Amino acid sequence: MDILYKIFIDPFMQMGQAPDLLVQTLWEGLVAGVLYSLIALGFVLIFKASGVFNFAQGIMVVFAALTLVGLYALLGRWGLPAGHLTAFIALGLTIGVMFALAVAVERLILRPLVNQPDIILFMATFGLTYLLIGMGQIVFGGESKVMIAEELYLPRGAIDFKLAGGFVSLQKIDIAAAIIASVMVATLAIFFQRTRIGRALRAVADSHMAALSVGISLEQIWVVVWFAAGIVALTTGIMWGARSEVSFALEIIALKALPVLILGGFTSIPGAIVGGLIIGIGEKLGEFYWGPLLGSGIESWLAYVIALLFLLYRPQGLFGERIIERI
Repeated sequence: MDILYKIFIDPFMQMGQAPDLLVQTLWEGLVAGVLYSLIALGFVLIFKASGVFNFAQGIMVVFAALTLVGLYALLGRWGLPAGHLTAFIALGLTIGVMFALAVAVERLILRPLVNQPDIILFMATFGLTYLLIGMGQIVFGGESKVMIAEELYLPRGAIDFKLAGGFVSLQKIDIAAAIIASVMVATLAIFFQRTRIGRALRAVADSHMAALSVGISLEQIWVVVWFAAGIVALTTGIMWGARSEVSFALEIIALKALPVLILGGFTSIPGAIVGGLIIGIGEKLGEFYWGPLLGSGIESWLAYVIALLFLLYRPQGLFGERIIERI
């Protein structure tokens, strides 16, 4: 009975006794969840347009962030002064690099593998992952980098306010990350639903051959969607890098997108949002309130346990389409 009390009663009593700590934990979970959703969006974009699970999306986050920091340092060595203008020039050049990567992926990987089995396309993105890791280490080195947050006008400091006899601290960079991620999610949702390219993307996702038969260019669509996923990866890398550092360890964080996709569904933008919030808030609450009982480190595995439960009872996710195969 004592164990049951500690698991089911005591944590909720702590939440009521210290609402400031509860709000702080919920806020941190919300921010983490929004950023997880942003990572998951990159997977959703490519899966919707090609049916390919892009295993390389995580390393694309790291590669984009390293490219931005590396180009900023290179421009400094070329004589441009450190500051906002140089940072935005580096940002523009990084966007160009992500477009070049999208074109290269379409020409060298996707085009030769049209209509091949999904497992072959998946293994191709697996190979792309290690190619980008090798390129990143050769060009930028393996050490951690500091994100140019202030040069990109990302705010520093915190906003503190009293709550129930305690204090809640909201980091300004977290507020900016939540706003930017929300705007990007809304923009992508409108893009898919309201634009001609968005409708073409949905048509390609339904059937490559049918899309070709009505004059939709697979090559152009794939470049667009991989470029959009690259922009999402760049935004994610900037936000995560500003909160910590830019290193290849960020790829591990990107793996949290997998439980998010399982919860929300592999083809649903709203699902990526809801799944990210569930994972982000759930793991923060679990670490803070159940961590002392079950041992520290809950945050590293709780998301996968939640995903496993969903696979057992609702494998298509909250917003995924139920697949019915008729014989």
